[in-house]
Amino acid sequence: MQSKIAHAAERKAFGMVLDQIIKSASGDDREKNIGHLVDMAGKLLKDTSPGATRGIKKGLYPGSKWEKYLFRIIDETNPHVLKTAILNGGYEAAFRGLRTTTANAEREQCNVPWIILFDPTSACNKHCVGCWAADYGNRLNLTFDEMDRLVSQAKDLGTHLFMLTGGEPLVRKGDVLKLAEKHHDCLFNIFTNASLVDDAFCRDVQRLGNIVFSVSLESYEPSVNDGRRGDGSFEEVMNAFDLMHKYGLLYGTSTAYTRDNTERVSSDEFFDLIISKGCRFAWYFHYMPVGEGANADLMPTVEQREYMFRRIREIRGIEGGKPIFAMDFQNDGEYVGGCIAGGRVYCHVNARGDVEPCVFIHYSNVNIKTADSWLDCLKQPLFQAYRAHYPWNKNMLQPCPMLENPAILPRLVNESGAATSEYVAPESAEDLCGRTSPYARKWAPKAKELWNEMYPTGEKVYADEMSSKDVSYKAKVIAAEDAAEEAVVD
Repeated sequence: MQSKIAHAAERKAFGMVLDQIIKSASGDDREKNIGHLVDMAGKLLKDTSPGATRGIKKGLYPGSKWEKYLFRIIDETNPHVLKTAILNGGYEAAFRGLRTTTANAEREQCNVPWIILFDPTSACNKHCVGCWAADYGNRLNLTFDEMDRLVSQAKDLGTHLFMLTGGEPLVRKGDVLKLAEKHHDCLFNIFTNASLVDDAFCRDVQRLGNIVFSVSLESYEPSVNDGRRGDGSFEEVMNAFDLMHKYGLLYGTSTAYTRDNTERVSSDEFFDLIISKGCRFAWYFHYMPVGEGANADLMPTVEQREYMFRRIREIRGIEGGKPIFAMDFQNDGEYVGGCIAGGRVYCHVNARGDVEPCVFIHYSNVNIKTADSWLDCLKQPLFQAYRAHYPWNKNMLQPCPMLENPAILPRLVNESGAATSEYVAPESAEDLCGRTSPYARKWAPKAKELWNEMYPTGEKVYADEMSSKDVSYKAKVIAAEDAAEEAVVD
């Protein structure tokens, strides 16, 4: 792996190039300079994720929707925020970090995540219908030192992208800012209800530059949103968007789609609203019947899920759609190789410190508060079972071992001896997956139909050879290239 000296020199050089490109992107040659940025990204990712820039290049032609989208980001984002987000999210996480996590995964023979979600607290200042967090006040928290140790040790393995969930992370606003300032080479994405976003906080975020926001929003209609989140919640989000835009920050929405709201949260009205407020992305999460009060009847119908499959692709199409990057984490499995949990791409640490495969799968063998190291957490039996048995199938529209493959999760949990980490309404994996089995049976034929529509052979076809290779192969390529670079430096 690359030495610290070479890494620092490379980061500095990358930053200098970014400065030039961002500065010149508002001039007469902005199309040319944007092209240089995309070309740079393509070269950086050629050994780990060469397909990542292929679609971007295809959509970035003069006058295109995506060119206008990119120009708007450049024009409306604070230059320091934009540079830091690209430097930390692009260089540190997507390029250097991905190379390092790949190399360490092969060396340690375990999954090393590219992204880590963790909950600073279970506390929340809201009492949203269907959410348990507020019922437990501030009982569960990760201390600053525990979060700091997690981030520090994860960085040593190559992880530089962290997502903060909860509870409401901004209940711990001071510690969040302190963490981002100390780890200035990381990018922190905060999932928030936005009610605690104020002018002073936005000034701090602008100064740091390495925090982005995913804001919870249920509807373009104030009454519908407030019906779940409490009176005045819609206005709080709109005000937060205005403040974030004023300070040139990067932000978007995070929305769970259910049987009751699927069409509303994917409507033209919804997208037009959030785009007008400066949102750059829209994350969509399929409702999961997990935890206290879980209601399987809220899961989208087969027809609604197919609609979301087509709708999100329409929204982010090269032509038409809307000028915003939308992603459906259940239906977009083909772009990340299926299920990303268990440390393969990401994992979750709850506010009690339990290390879980996924924010929706509450089983664990280990806790960061008692484990010797983060690496030991990644080597826990449950994660190794994920690693040993993945993939569950060849259809990446059936990615989840709980939702679409309900026979898998109980096997993983029982084989590994993992215990439930659900401290609100603990239940066995068998009971949980019993609740999802009817859905899985209904979705399976439609998933097959849609998958064969894209890939008639039943297997994903990759546009390049590298994308289809496993971790071991990529690690060998990376090791050879890094050794060659070190030889030149010496």
